[in-house]
Amino acid sequence: MDTPLALRRVGYLHPDAQALVARVQAEYVERYGSPDESPVDPVVFDPPEGLFVVGYDAGSHGSAGAPVATGAWRRSPVQVLDGTSAVEVKRMFVVPEARGRGFARAVLAELEDTAGAAGHDTVILETGLRQPEAIALYLSAGYVEIPGFGYYRDAPLSRCYGKRLGG
Repeated sequence: MDTPLALRRVGYLHPDAQALVARVQAEYVERYGSPDESPVDPVVFDPPEGLFVVGYDAGSHGSAGAPVATGAWRRSPVQVLDGTSAVEVKRMFVVPEARGRGFARAVLAELEDTAGAAGHDTVILETGLRQPEAIALYLSAGYVEIPGFGYYRDAPLSRCYGKRLGG
């Protein structure tokens, strides 16, 4: 049975966001041998140019509990899939002990919904071949492979995906 996830919009520097970012960086070290080295300015996740959410395990009584998931988007200049205004998904992560409960799909849906509501028509993201569960999630949610972009554009383990919103 899936446990509800309570999503809260927070700043990138919020303590729960930072704790989850540290955990995802540790996972990158395990999977790739180093953390994500792409430069990140916390301000790019502030509305209206971006959004950062933390998901809390709501438990059986509906009260917000431990922070277990995160995801964000920021405006991107990349134009693909005939889109005119793109956002890039960043920091998608669910702690290992909370995986398999639909939390990543819920975070991704929230990011897509809020990006669309903010007037964007395309979502793009970069992930890696050593994250097959992430790739499976994105493909099952309607994402298609797009040309490489950004910091890891030429990295052999990098894969980029995109999706048009509202269609």
